[in-house]
Amino acid sequence: MVTCCPNDDVVQGDVLVEGTRIKRVGPRLAPDGFTRVIDASGCAVIPGFVQAHVHLCQALLRGMADDMPLLEWLRRRVWPLEAAHDPESLAASADLGLYEMTCAGTTTILDMGTVNHHDAVMESCARSGVRAVSGKAMMDAGEGVPRALRETTKRSLDESDRLRKAWHGSSGGRILYAYAPRFILSCTEALLREVAARSTDHEVLMHSHAAEHPGERAAVRERLGAEDVAILRRYGFKGPRAVLAHCVQLTDREAREIAADGTRVVHCPSANLKLGSGIARVHELLARGVHVGLGADGAPCNNNMDPWVELRHAALLAKTRSGTEALPARRALRLATIEGARVLGLGDVTGSIEVGKRADLAVVRIDGAHTEPGGDVFSRLVYACQARDVEHVFVDGEHIVRRGAHQRLDREAVLARARREAKALARRAKL
Repeated sequence: MVTCCPNDDVVQGDVLVEGTRIKRVGPRLAPDGFTRVIDASGCAVIPGFVQAHVHLCQALLRGMADDMPLLEWLRRRVWPLEAAHDPESLAASADLGLYEMTCAGTTTILDMGTVNHHDAVMESCARSGVRAVSGKAMMDAGEGVPRALRETTKRSLDESDRLRKAWHGSSGGRILYAYAPRFILSCTEALLREVAARSTDHEVLMHSHAAEHPGERAAVRERLGAEDVAILRRYGFKGPRAVLAHCVQLTDREAREIAADGTRVVHCPSANLKLGSGIARVHELLARGVHVGLGADGAPCNNNMDPWVELRHAALLAKTRSGTEALPARRALRLATIEGARVLGLGDVTGSIEVGKRADLAVVRIDGAHTEPGGDVFSRLVYACQARDVEHVFVDGEHIVRRGAHQRLDREAVLARARREAKALARRAKL
């Protein structure tokens, strides 16, 4: 058992779950009347992965937006496709993404939706059993934004407020809401200031993209005369409830300011590679005390939502940027688990195997030909294990994935619906 607790204890033993929580952890624990025993021989039991930046609304867009830089990618493909979503296609997209992620060991996500029909995404999260923080994308400005995605400031705030009231704390606290202004080029000052105020007033996260791509940074400077991180800070988008995805292009000064503010950062290594954004300075951010998590981002810029790929890429790319001793396997695994939970403000709830925490667990085979004959368990998990090695997944103590099969979502039904709705979506988008 790899606990990811403060001492990174590795325990040869058992974890006992009662209801939604971890009751005991230790060697050779007697069942004490527990009704079910899961044989994890040949496996490592780890905390479920936390993916701190994903786009469930984009799972249907896989393979539809390749080989373009960020702003062109958004304007030519992603925004037109998102604008063509209806509730049915959104639900199909969310189910597909959730099936992929949970079967790979993901138990908690921070999701940014599209502008419209976000109830469909929240319903899918509730139905799937995942622990989710999610919010509709907010867009009241921007060049090249389709009419269907362009909101007034009032409508964007009103709809976000409605969704927060309807969903925050639902499903026994498993579903939470976050205000999600897309990025600074698609949001007005008024919107961002109001989001910062609401985040404080209602004690919820605010989540956006920042410092992602050189072309984006240049466009921000041309339009607003300053860097996006500086402008976000000026508008109040900072601090422990602010989660910024990517931050690839941070300057030294911005890294110092983010650390001083306590702003959280999410590293999305595969997406940053595919869009040509660069390699985030993860090692330096961690050295400054910044809380950093990992995320797959969206299917059209990755093109999968596999936490194991992000985990391996994060560890390897840190060495390319900062030296071979940067982000060793033990530390990388923490980014995917307890540190990701802390990014989401859920470090007391999930992310490690400790008594009293929610039973969000993954059972992973480490006895395959690609992981044997042994060696350091952290090394095996980070550098060798794959999504196919996940046997069981539990969220809130519920057995969500059993022997690789999702217990709430039917694989064939999810795939058939996704294929059908993806074709309809592309037709509506005229792509």
